[in-house]
Amino acid sequence: MTTGALRQTGRLFALAAEVSRAFFRRPFQFREFVEQFWFIAGVTILPAALVSIPFGAVIALQVGSLTQQLGAQSFTGGASVLAVVQQASPLIVALLIAGAGGSAICADLGSRRIREELDAMEVMGVSPVQRLVVPRVLATMGVAVLLNGLVSVVGTLGGFFFNVVLQGGTPGAYLSSFSALAQLSDLYVSELKALVFGFIAGIVAAYRGLNPRGGPKGVGDAVNQSVVITFLLLFFVNMVMTAVYLQIVPPKGG
Repeated sequence: MTTGALRQTGRLFALAAEVSRAFFRRPFQFREFVEQFWFIAGVTILPAALVSIPFGAVIALQVGSLTQQLGAQSFTGGASVLAVVQQASPLIVALLIAGAGGSAICADLGSRRIREELDAMEVMGVSPVQRLVVPRVLATMGVAVLLNGLVSVVGTLGGFFFNVVLQGGTPGAYLSSFSALAQLSDLYVSELKALVFGFIAGIVAAYRGLNPRGGPKGVGDAVNQSVVITFLLLFFVNMVMTAVYLQIVPPKGG
């Protein structure tokens, strides 16, 4: 079992390396990229916006309650916004892309594999990775970066509303604490996380879609596995990136 898991991990990394090299090869399948970008954006924009509102509200309420106990209500805005921008927003985007877009990518590639379409492409000298995988991975990365900005804005506005309305905070204190604690690098690392998470979601979905087992049932199992594996990788990579960021970038005013 351990040998099989290591072999699968090696193949996943090999696919990631092959896709990364293929980014710069011609011809680029621009039409496929646009179609996949539009599809993934269409199935994730509304759910992401709807999820980010209660997510931002919960963070603002929890942080506001904690700061009230500590007598530091003036830092509620900065702390809640940083939590939304740095942590919540990239994860929300990545989980939705993996659950909606990634599962569709895995099912599409898996159905093509069991119908032997990918084998026919290889016989004709057409690379399935270059033709099908690269546009889909780039689409997940592009949607993740753009959607991350939307979720950050909506989550911040939701937290602002609930803090001011339900907890009696003042708009001026909320905004001043945000400007005192936040810095531009927080937004940069948030977008970098979204980019990396989108890449991971696309690669895992493509890998499981290219390697289904047991016909149609195997495709369904591959879709479930791709979502679970992506979730596990996202949380691990998020922990590593957060730890590295906090060590490299000093806090504002520190």
